Amino acid sequence: MAPRTVESRLAELKREVRREWRPRIAPLRAAVKRASRATRRLTLASATLALLKVIGILAFPFLLYVRSSVFLYRHGVPTWLAIVSGAVLTFGVVSTYAILMSRHLPGRRARAISVTKWVALPLVLSWTLYSAFYLARVNTKTDEVRSYYMAVHPILRVALSTVILFDSDLVITDTRRSAGDYPRMGLPVNNRTFHYQQADGWVHAVDLRTSGRSAIKNRAVQLYFWMMGFSTLRHVGTADHLHVQLATRT
Repeated sequence: MAPRTVESRLAELKREVRREWRPRIAPLRAAVKRASRATRRLTLASATLALLKVIGILAFPFLLYVRSSVFLYRHGVPTWLAIVSGAVLTFGVVSTYAILMSRHLPGRRARAISVTKWVALPLVLSWTLYSAFYLARVNTKTDEVRSYYMAVHPILRVALSTVILFDSDLVITDTRRSAGDYPRMGLPVNNRTFHYQQADGWVHAVDLRTSGRSAIKNRAVQLYFWMMGFSTLRHVGTADHLHVQLATRT
């Protein structure tokens, strides 16, 4: 038998060391893998939480605007004054955001005043006017529905614009009605509906499309209107839809 070389002996020693240490290293490797998976889960959870915080911070001024307007209206404040008051509260929040963002910049006081005046105020004013008066064609079922949009109560219009900002696929299927519309739709006349023009001159109810949309989206929209202080009802008339109604004053 030929004598073993140094290289063959070293290779044999390496194999013996691997056989000896493999059982001891296996638990350590498993622990490292478990730690890596746990770290990835923790990182994902932290990233998700951070994203939710950012969304919450950005959404808060819009939700405050709607909720405060509804609250004030329901407690006797005139419609436009309620909207303006809600906008003022929103301006306060947006200004606070602007001040916090600019506090580390040179000339902090002057910068904060400038940002509040030239950023926060135009943003809030623009959104107040946009939300109260504009509705895109893609968010209505027909041109006729869109033509009646200005007959809808301004606070309900503000709430609709806000939810459309976060759910651009939302479609309004009905707004103003008359008693003659019910026989045409094959439905009994409803003399108590808020789709009629009310004593204040505005329509207090709209219908929103639910078909062709996910259950999560429909539930989220319904939850939003409920949280903002509106009455909601998911029901079937001529088709499955979500009925949203401005709550009565207290």
